[in-house]
Amino acid sequence: MRKLVLTALLALSFVPLNAGKIVTDSLWSRVLGVSVKFNVYLPDGYGKAEKTYPVVYLLHGLTDDYTAWRERGGMRTVADELIASGEAVPMIIIMPNAGGPDVHKIWNGYFNLPGWSYEDFFFGELVPGVESKYSCGGSKGQRAVMGLSMGGGGSVVYCQRHPDMFSSCYAMSPWLDNRSDEVGSGQDSQDKFYLLCQAVRAHSAPDFVAGASDATLEQLRSVAWFTDCGDDDYLLHLSVDFHFKMKKAGVHHELRVRNGVHNWEYWHYALRTALPFASRNFR
Repeated sequence: MRKLVLTALLALSFVPLNAGKIVTDSLWSRVLGVSVKFNVYLPDGYGKAEKTYPVVYLLHGLTDDYTAWRERGGMRTVADELIASGEAVPMIIIMPNAGGPDVHKIWNGYFNLPGWSYEDFFFGELVPGVESKYSCGGSKGQRAVMGLSMGGGGSVVYCQRHPDMFSSCYAMSPWLDNRSDEVGSGQDSQDKFYLLCQAVRAHSAPDFVAGASDATLEQLRSVAWFTDCGDDDYLLHLSVDFHFKMKKAGVHHELRVRNGVHNWEYWHYALRTALPFASRNFR
């Protein structure tokens, strides 16, 4: 009996006293012509007083959906622990849907594709919609974006194309280009995966930096940049290329290469660095 009580007490000792919650919501998109689901992390205390929270847009990867960070990435546990310890400020985290498992028949990605203008939806409908409903964000200084793989690349490109919108970008194992079919391309121009791969190539993050004007580079310097990729990740060369192009352009950029591959174990621990990074750069 004493052993059972001790075990229960030990288990409770690892549960944050101030735990947030995740709710599932949806938004009808006129741009896309469908209802888009998203998960929302609400910190402990949300709704008890009038307050505007900083917001993080946390993007999933290829073949996943809006549930991935909750079910596979353990993001609620990480956010609760970091906020409870003071390493991260209380924040709202939005996890929007941008894909699904059948990449050939389901639209995946964060860019505008023929017949699927996701970037227009994201900035024209999702951001204003969720920030009004959940009392968060509202300005560049109170908004961050981050993600893994496809979502990591999407985060970088969103900050490149909309540097006035985000205070920081944290890219985990990002898919930043598709110059040599790093992920794949396919042959059928009507195939949704083919269209996605073409869009990733057209939105090459390293090429964007290399060709940016002085005025654009100055805008990029207003964003805090961090790329985190495993030493055995098959996309590592893209992060390294991006880092050196940013460095050459005079845009400060943090690159971390840790032991790991392209998997959820890596991204779960990356999130423990990502949320404090976003917190330090909210203003």
